[in-house]
Amino acid sequence: MWKRLLALIGGFSILAAFIMWFCPLTWYNNTPGVSMTGPLNYHFVRDISLSYLVSGLALIWGARTYNKSVCIFGSSWLCLHALFHVWIWFHRGMSFDAIALTNLIGIQLPAFIAMISSLELSKSEEKP
Repeated sequence: MWKRLLALIGGFSILAAFIMWFCPLTWYNNTPGVSMTGPLNYHFVRDISLSYLVSGLALIWGARTYNKSVCIFGSSWLCLHALFHVWIWFHRGMSFDAIALTNLIGIQLPAFIAMISSLELSKSEEKP
């Protein structure tokens, strides 16, 4: 089960990376709250996409090889990014709006599920 979750979140991260890399304006205009952070900065968006790409690849590789350390590495940036968005939410007054829901579903839950899955991954899941 953990392996599948890691692969799914890894795939989600890679998809996010490709959207940010190849369609940064679309991502900027359609992700709730992003345009509120200031004008579109293509360089910054593509930097973020590379972080998502590395995290996604690490999660998939770690899950495939049952390498807990690689999975924890892949989850680390996602979790730090998620915690940063929790901090932003507190500073926004903890409002429950489209931005908070998007952050919860698209950033925080995948990140924390990936870290829990990474910590729980073991060879015992491997099929004989």
